[in-house]
Amino acid sequence: MPDLRRVARFSVALGALLLGCSAPPPPAPAPSPSAIAPPPAPPSTPKHPVGKRVQIIEKAMGTRVVLASYTTADMDEAAITQSLRAGLAEIRRLEELMTTWSDDSEVSRINQAAGDKAIAVSPETMDVITKSLWISKRSEGTFDITFASMGKLWRFDEDRVALIPDPAELETARQRIDWTQIQVDPTAGTVKLAHKDTKISLGGIAKGYAVDRAAAVVREAGLTTFYAQAGGDLYVEGTKPNGKPWTVGVRDPRGKEGAVFAVLPITNRAFSTAGDYERAFVKDGKRYHHIIDPRTGYPATESRSVTIWAKDALTADAIDDAVFILGPKKGLALVESIDDCGAVIVDKTNKVWVSSRLRGVVKLVGRPTPGI
Repeated sequence: MPDLRRVARFSVALGALLLGCSAPPPPAPAPSPSAIAPPPAPPSTPKHPVGKRVQIIEKAMGTRVVLASYTTADMDEAAITQSLRAGLAEIRRLEELMTTWSDDSEVSRINQAAGDKAIAVSPETMDVITKSLWISKRSEGTFDITFASMGKLWRFDEDRVALIPDPAELETARQRIDWTQIQVDPTAGTVKLAHKDTKISLGGIAKGYAVDRAAAVVREAGLTTFYAQAGGDLYVEGTKPNGKPWTVGVRDPRGKEGAVFAVLPITNRAFSTAGDYERAFVKDGKRYHHIIDPRTGYPATESRSVTIWAKDALTADAIDDAVFILGPKKGLALVESIDDCGAVIVDKTNKVWVSSRLRGVVKLVGRPTPGI
């Protein structure tokens, strides 16, 4: 909240001197106590530490969620924690709408009605599906939420199995991927899958939306400096108590846990990373991971990691997978075509690419570690 400052206004009355010929004017009466302005009150000192970091770390949407801020003169640790927990509650509310791990979520009901009828959905689910279609059109279909139509041939989630599917079975399943089978009616608030074998999953984009919504909730609660993170999706607002911007690191895709090869300052921006290292396995000297290229049905091979810098986390989350699949040349062309968007890419040869908007902003602090 902004600081409130009291401005004491003093009104001074100047008495006119009445000049006469015979006698001096009588002395002015003493001002009454009520006419004397009280001295300004000394500034109050908060009874709690100011500038103390407060954070919560939980699990939601199948990933690690972190929300953090600092105490201020107006908000102590308890108030900050309450606001951050409200942001976490919003993430979990959205998870219930969009998960495919629950049969009664909105996304599951859309899938269950595939080829049959349209399903009424919340504005939140409509927003995410609409954004998904936007990036599908912009990315030559490389980002496609109907990748779920392939079923569980690849298992990189909680049910991870280091199994490579049969090529013929994989190709049959791949042909079911087609984002144009998604029919949305924003006026009616409905979504329909035209073909009975089409399925959707919002796992590649919903976390970005959830981060934006959590940020909105904590902002409405009065926080002016904070960050919200769900896995590789991050939104940062304001500056640290010393007035300096937050600094974020770009993870080294083959480095040790927590190792970074680049850093950049960030304020009022989102930051999303897609990488081949989180949900993956290595078999026979080759890495397999969860970012599937819908053109082949196999994990994408052009990149090791892609970090997107954008004005909101939904946009960043929508773009990063598409750029990862397209590779650095086509991917950077996509990034440059979108307003207020930048990228840092580590390609399949371990070369680092930086988009024009981030040149001079990103600082390389090392080389990405080589490896499979």
